[in-house]
Amino acid sequence: MATRARVRAPELIGKGGWLNTGDQEYTLADLRGRIVILDFWTFCCINCLHVLDELRELEEKHRDTVVIIGVHSPKFVHEAEHQAVVDAVERYQVHHPVLDDPELATWKQYAVRAWPTLVVIDPEGYIVGQHAGEGHAHAIAKLVEELEAEHEAKGTLRRGDGPYVPPEPEATDLRFPGKALVLPGSGNFLVSDSTRHQLVELEPDGETVVRRIGDGGSGGFKEPQGLALLPDGRVIVADTVNHALRVFDPETGSVERVAGTGRQWWQGSPTSGPALEVDLSSPWDVAWWQGRVWIAMAGVHQLWTYDPEAGTVEVAAGTTQEGLVDGPAAEAWFAQPSGLAADGDRLWVADSENSALRYVARDGSGYTVGTAVGTGLFDFGHRDGEAGQALLQHPLGVTALPDGSVAVCDTYNHALRRYDPASGEVTTLATDLREPSGAVLVGDDIVVVESARHRLTRLRLPESAVRVDAVAHRTQRAATEVSPGALRLDVVFQAPSGQKLDTRYGPSTRLIVSATPAELLVSGDGTGTDLSRDLTLNPAVAEGVLHVSAMAASCDDDPANEYPACHVHQQDWGVPLRLVPGATSRLPLVLAGLDG
Repeated sequence: MATRARVRAPELIGKGGWLNTGDQEYTLADLRGRIVILDFWTFCCINCLHVLDELRELEEKHRDTVVIIGVHSPKFVHEAEHQAVVDAVERYQVHHPVLDDPELATWKQYAVRAWPTLVVIDPEGYIVGQHAGEGHAHAIAKLVEELEAEHEAKGTLRRGDGPYVPPEPEATDLRFPGKALVLPGSGNFLVSDSTRHQLVELEPDGETVVRRIGDGGSGGFKEPQGLALLPDGRVIVADTVNHALRVFDPETGSVERVAGTGRQWWQGSPTSGPALEVDLSSPWDVAWWQGRVWIAMAGVHQLWTYDPEAGTVEVAAGTTQEGLVDGPAAEAWFAQPSGLAADGDRLWVADSENSALRYVARDGSGYTVGTAVGTGLFDFGHRDGEAGQALLQHPLGVTALPDGSVAVCDTYNHALRRYDPASGEVTTLATDLREPSGAVLVGDDIVVVESARHRLTRLRLPESAVRVDAVAHRTQRAATEVSPGALRLDVVFQAPSGQKLDTRYGPSTRLIVSATPAELLVSGDGTGTDLSRDLTLNPAVAEGVLHVSAMAASCDDDPANEYPACHVHQQDWGVPLRLVPGATSRLPLVLAGLDG
């Protein structure tokens, strides 16, 4: 086995304390003898949710040697609230201890630069691996097996039960519901009951359960979210964690998969074709518009469409780059689009990680993307007024109102907001909601899915807006100080043990670099295959964000195997930079391995 660098793991610190441990606090010394995997995550981040699912098999297989600890490191102000972390741990069925670190103390100690990041600590308390992004579960599993063998032989491995203590379940009819719609004819509500992996039909009172659809187990829905009526009266469902679309027939009760393979889409996979043969990635909402089902594909920051007649899917907008860029649909950037609403000639989009309200409009033979509210990945808050300076905080739902305006479920502000295209103004319709994630019109009322209160809440659409105190925030990650002028960008990637870079069909790595503002980069932007690049930073720009997207494919290194297993590793970074003369001229970003 290769010799590894010996770097002592810093202590685990978090003002919010520990969850899933029966109120027991832990230090790294308490975990000595176990292999510890730190998962730096935040619950708004779709890639973090993907990694939670990737780790489940490893967590189960190595339960007596491995302790996974989620280190919750918030991006948004709401995510620093302890109860919100408690809710998220239940909502996403996190079955390991979680350290609530609202001030990013442990994040800073480990020099983490991106969500999600995984750090592996050996039984003697040394860091032996770091991975950013998705697709690393197989590499970590291999490392775990090597560490088990090494430390079993040394006598430094301690087997046994881990520190996880499950919380007491609560009895409610809904558990973290996602979206809702009204069924024609009966007037009943259909609700995606996400944490219970079911759809629930409720009577018009929004409380009485008529029936549950799906067994809540591994064979049916998995954290379903978006719902939309098809012209024939059936309902299309965004089956989010199954990476699929399903159609539910309210008349017969039947459910069938109509799009997606059940596998997650990765860079290089097909982006169009027969719907049941093309991979999808965390579809979060659906809407019927322009004769097709539009899909908010949160996992890859795009909008896709599904054509039920042709039985095909294809990308409709977005490049997979995460950010806020308007323009022709194929060139636009989104950041985890999570809510859709069709309104005549516009499709409204709740673009959650941008804290933005976006829209798609037909432009001659194609489509263009615009922004009504929001400025990008790092600015958010609760501020009403003229749309150009108004602020939202991670909205997940959007609803077209009869007067041409739009209601926004401003999820992390616990509010229902309204944008009026006629006046260009943003107002607040209601506050004191709890993580509203969707809403549906019923007569003169709007029924809001209060996800973290596990219920539907009926509100009368007010004539006048609620007044709130304006507040603005920026993501609290500290900027990295770098020298103006020449900057060496190194994406660190070491193929997992027993693997090599897959070069059978050309280069197996890709690096995309851009900046906000664009003027930050004098040279070095664009796409290439080398994971290191020389950049030139503009000394006239004091600060900005460097956007880096890296991908590497590795395969089993066995000449005798004609069809080796291959794996894709990928991560997007948005690194806030501050230009300071005399600061470092190298920026290392670890995709997999350790920076030498």
